[in-house]
Amino acid sequence: MLRIPLTHIVLAGAIGLSGAAWCQPYPSRPVRVIVAASAAGGPNAVARILGQQLAAQTGQSFVIDNRPGANGILGAEMVAKAAPDGYTLLLTTAAFTINPNIYRKLPFDTLRDFMPVTNIGSAEAMILTVNPALPARSVQELIALAAKPESRLAYGSPGVGNILHLAGALFNARAGASMMHVPYKGAGAAITALIGGEVQIMFVTASLGLAQIKAGKLRALAYNNPARATFLPEVPTMAEAGVSGMEMDGSWYGMFAPAHASREIIARIFGEIRKALDHPQIKEQLAALGVEPLGSTPAAFRSFVAASIERFAELVRLAGVEPE
Repeated sequence: MLRIPLTHIVLAGAIGLSGAAWCQPYPSRPVRVIVAASAAGGPNAVARILGQQLAAQTGQSFVIDNRPGANGILGAEMVAKAAPDGYTLLLTTAAFTINPNIYRKLPFDTLRDFMPVTNIGSAEAMILTVNPALPARSVQELIALAAKPESRLAYGSPGVGNILHLAGALFNARAGASMMHVPYKGAGAAITALIGGEVQIMFVTASLGLAQIKAGKLRALAYNNPARATFLPEVPTMAEAGVSGMEMDGSWYGMFAPAHASREIIARIFGEIRKALDHPQIKEQLAALGVEPLGSTPAAFRSFVAASIERFAELVRLAGVEPE
């Protein structure tokens, strides 16, 4: 009788189990979605809406892990260094493509160290808001107030290089103002400081500030889009308010995987996100945040990211923001 050594049997079994695990369909366990932002504001809200739907579609949890700091750099670095197995993903914003123009040295290469999955959606443009205690009820009154040496006005943002910082810096340049920039560690801290009067001015997205505007905790002065916002029809555009060259998209929300993730995994994630974005309830929830669902292909999103870096380079130059 043929005798097979026990060690061979154990080895064969291990190989068989390993092969079975390797062939398991993705995802076969919870997926960690690192959100490079705080638990307040658009990125977190978009991630949680999408994560719940993806969990329902795939049968696996999509665990939202907020990692704010350094304008999204900390969260992005974690994903850049993660295993490219599809179980660690990054949800980030336009700050991802602003950072290469703001920081002289990043702990990763924005184009080389990530696999773009899809542009989930784009946000509405931004709203110039002030603390209601500020004696300025129009953009021109704000500019006149900022011109007074004793005013010492400051505008807040969720961090250096954040798109809200860039909007404030561009407004300074276009309006000939010299308001001081005060960066905070996240959108929640920044909006709290604005409401509390620690800073007087801030550009906000609809998802971040609309509820506070409606509640009278903030005063909206202008909208930096060519057309007025449907949700704030009484608020003039920046051009109508007398400041040209301020048109900027509010932001976008993109999903990335670590570099070298397989095409099959990227295709599966992309397909599930596209399916989620077609769901009527998801569309409704995103619309309430002022987000238009997109779901661009990985190839199209890669081209968009490269073009976005170049576009923000020009805006950074116009805003007079010096790289750090």
